Amino acid sequence: MRFERFSVALSDPLTTASTTITRREGFLVWIETETRCGIGESTPLAGWTESIADCRDALSRIEDGWAFETCPSGQDIDAAFGDVLRSAPAARHGLTLACLDLRAKRARQPLYRYLGGRERVTSVPVNATIGDGSVAETVTAAENAVEQGYSCLKCKVGARSVEEDAARLRAVRSAVGSAVELRCDANGAWGREQATAAFEAFEDAGVSYVEQPLSPTDIEGHAALRADTEIGVALDETVRTTPITRVLADQAADVLIIKPMVLGGVDRARATARLAHAAQTDVTPVVTTTIDAAYARAGAIHVGASVPTVIACGLATGELLDTDLACGPSVTRGEIAVPQTAGVGVCGETATGNPVGRSKTTDA
Repeated sequence: MRFERFSVALSDPLTTASTTITRREGFLVWIETETRCGIGESTPLAGWTESIADCRDALSRIEDGWAFETCPSGQDIDAAFGDVLRSAPAARHGLTLACLDLRAKRARQPLYRYLGGRERVTSVPVNATIGDGSVAETVTAAENAVEQGYSCLKCKVGARSVEEDAARLRAVRSAVGSAVELRCDANGAWGREQATAAFEAFEDAGVSYVEQPLSPTDIEGHAALRADTEIGVALDETVRTTPITRVLADQAADVLIIKPMVLGGVDRARATARLAHAAQTDVTPVVTTTIDAAYARAGAIHVGASVPTVIACGLATGELLDTDLACGPSVTRGEIAVPQTAGVGVCGETATGNPVGRSKTTDA
């Protein structure tokens, strides 16, 4: 086992609640045998996973203590390094993805089939994300996305008043028609009273669900909101901080947003998706990335492909990067291609190469 740091540039700076991101930094992880190599990616995101320094420390400790003679399972890794990885989900993601890549290659299966997907899946539907903006800016962005073939739009809300956001959504609905699914993401911006008002105001726009309307810790509030409205409740940040079993038991969500990097690996993401489907209320899983590079994005795509009757996922994030580690799967008419070669299936360098910081345009 070995790892190496990488850094890739974003196409445009991304402003979050706490900082502005211009680059994504992380580590490629290699698990090598005499005949094959598995590659994984650990890309921490502040506020969601461990820091880049803590990720590096975890991977260093694992590298020093690596004693496996064969490629281990996720359970083997947890048994050997559970104390190291308990607070390092990004490190675990990279390590277990490398192992799964190698195991799927040995089985001569694309990763989604190795994870348990029963049927051949060539693509996964994806949503376009529409950022906060004026009514005119929001409508233009929505129309452009629909022209590119997207049939599902996720609009950012919560930065403006409920009335302003409702006006934006009504304008989008008028512009794109009734056939396009419209979702919203509030990033926990509202209290209970404001969220109730927002849900009522958004009904005319035909919104399917609102992602994280309340604080991540307000499980009871999400459950109450879900019971009192026709619009669905999706939980994202809550999934990072609250056991999935409690979310499901309290019937606090119609949709779970599943980020493999945050959960600690594609194996855990797949297990979470299965729990959601098995819930009494049949909660819908939606797989998304954390603005990852090519290997982690491909891993997330495989998770989505392994989910039966998957709905549009947040996997069309490669366009946010100006440089990338390799040539990842592409989006065509609102569908992202699922690699069909054995393993993760990313086109790029292997164990002997260093694909760090390569421009996407040189990979095409």
